[in-house]
Amino acid sequence: MEAKPYDINKHVVWEAWKKVSANGGAPGVDGQTVEDFKRKLKDNLYKVWNRMSSGSYLPKAVRLCEIPKGDGKMRVLGIPTVEDRVAQMTAAMVLEPKVEPQFHRSSYGYRPGKSAIEAVGQARQKCWWFDWVIDLDIQGFFDSIDHGLMLEVLRNYTKESWVLLYVERWLKVPGQAMDGKKVERERGTPQGGVISPLLANLFLHEAFDRWMQENFPALPFERYADDIIVHCKTLKQAQYAFERIRERLKTWKLTLHPEKTKIVYCKDKTRRGEHDHTKFDFLGYEFRARGARNSKTGEIFDGFLPAIRPKAMKAIRDVIRSWRLVQRTPESLEDLAKEINPVTAGWIQ
Repeated sequence: MEAKPYDINKHVVWEAWKKVSANGGAPGVDGQTVEDFKRKLKDNLYKVWNRMSSGSYLPKAVRLCEIPKGDGKMRVLGIPTVEDRVAQMTAAMVLEPKVEPQFHRSSYGYRPGKSAIEAVGQARQKCWWFDWVIDLDIQGFFDSIDHGLMLEVLRNYTKESWVLLYVERWLKVPGQAMDGKKVERERGTPQGGVISPLLANLFLHEAFDRWMQENFPALPFERYADDIIVHCKTLKQAQYAFERIRERLKTWKLTLHPEKTKIVYCKDKTRRGEHDHTKFDFLGYEFRARGARNSKTGEIFDGFLPAIRPKAMKAIRDVIRSWRLVQRTPESLEDLAKEINPVTAGWIQ
């Protein structure tokens, strides 16, 4: 049998399928669901492995799908086919062990053993010690990643030629709109792609994390994908760091959102003076001055603390009202619990 140009382990493809299957998700442009793929699983997985190993694998267009954002605007997802999700997961499983140990400890998004609540916890603690925060919002980050810079970064972390080949193809594959029209992609990596979060982390590790560690080692930060908070001691320090960060990201062809990016004063009762911004949102939490109770002493104190955002609170109230519980007295508690418990468990989590 003629040797394949790329040595890709069949077992990795199998493990990639198990992860894709567990994640589920909507079909891509070919309409094939995870269940459809499973019906001829052996043949389909062999096809993925054979094409990737021979260099003949070409991804299909990603299906473009709009979902609402919290600010009333729409976010465009690019959904790959199940076959392409398996291929991307295969590459991600080979690439992740190489890059993961080198990522910054304050990078929390889409990483094994890391979570959003950890990032919120560190931000909460740092807001006690640092009076100022730079709340960074990168405008259209996933759609702005420069392909040339992305591939240049990737070459520093892997010598696997097939990973480089297919990542380039995934970056450049067009989107397909609801009307069937193809949308060519000159930059960005589609949100919805299996490998996109890993590529995004790698890109910002080079563009931001490493640079911060080298240039501002005394300024802690939390980064969850493209949501970034930087802590500073003084307003002057925050203003200087802000301009340096803006220029740094500009060299990586990224732009800070002019309205959403801001310097925030972590004002509470112990901090004097005023500032235009005294609160910020981070990962679904609103950080601001608020009363709290010491869990050990029971003492009430005023601190700069996170809590659920008002928008999220309103959304919860709207859902509860939609249940119309006062009109459902004939129903049993068991039936109500089956409907309500999964929702409330998600809120608690």
